[in-house]
This record gives sequence, C-alpha cells and structure tokens, in this order.
Amino acid sequence: MAPSSDTGGVKAFPIEGPFKDERTRLAGMTDADRAFRRQWLKDQILAESEPAKVPGWYEARYNPIRRFYRWPLDTLFKPLVPLLGYESAAKYRWFTGKFLMLGAATYAIYYYFKYNRNDWKRKGGWRVIHSKPMVTPLDPEFPKVSERKVGADYASRGFKDSII
Repeated sequence: MAPSSDTGGVKAFPIEGPFKDERTRLAGMTDADRAFRRQWLKDQILAESEPAKVPGWYEARYNPIRRFYRWPLDTLFKPLVPLLGYESAAKYRWFTGKFLMLGAATYAIYYYFKYNRNDWKRKGGWRVIHSKPMVTPLDPEFPKVSERKVGADYASRGFKDSII
C-alpha cells in the first residue's frame, strides 16, 4: 500500500467507462453505448435522502478543540448551504476564516509595534531606525543638512523628546 496514493495502492477503476472523454463519444457510439451512458448519467442523480447524514460522524471526525474553534463560522454559514450549495458555502467559510486570521495577525503585529517600542524607558522591544531621506543635486533641498547637531542626538532613543 503506497502511503501517498489516492487509491491506497490499488489500480483505479474508471466507473464512467470508456466514454468519459467527449472526443471519444463524438468519434462514434453504438446504441448499446448510448444506453450505457444514459443509464450511467441517471445513476449519478442523488436521491433526496443522499448524501446520508451519519449520526456521530462529525464528532468522530473532528476533535473537541477543533469543533470549538470551528463552531462560530459553522453556525454562521450553515443557513447559507441551501442558498449557495455545500461546496460554495464551504469555500466562503474557508476564505472568511483565513481573512479573519490574517486581520487578527495584522492587528496583533500593529499593536505590538505600536506599544512595544525600544525607547529610553525600556530595554526590550523593536528599535526602528529612520534613515535620512535621499536628496539628489537637482532637489531644491540640496544639500540637506542632518537634523542631528550634537553627539547625544544620535542615541537619544526618544529621551530628548520626553516631557520629563
């Protein structure tokens, strides 16, 4: 049994028969082939009771922690299944979850950088250094002189701007 095989190492058996490809069907079909194809297409129509809802399948498939964090979006998108269809509702549910996680991560990163700066009051945090803007000889501000005048301006880390 191959671990990466979709069929578990067993050779796939085409249930659609030799007429899966449209080109093969256009090349010529006998009346028996047409009857086989017609019956096969009829067999693909699901009954009202299908797909069967197996009790306990969801609980067996997903562990309690996963069911807990999936619960909000599952309850939000369950009413949309009859309107959109199962596949479309599942796709929208998946993308909604990913966009919410992306938004939460963006907000967390923004919050961290805003309130955890490396300044003179603390030892840790992220230190953001702004470099001098580029000024070319054709700029009206050329030659731009640095705003830093004395040696203490270079490592003040916000101490000179504090109200203390």
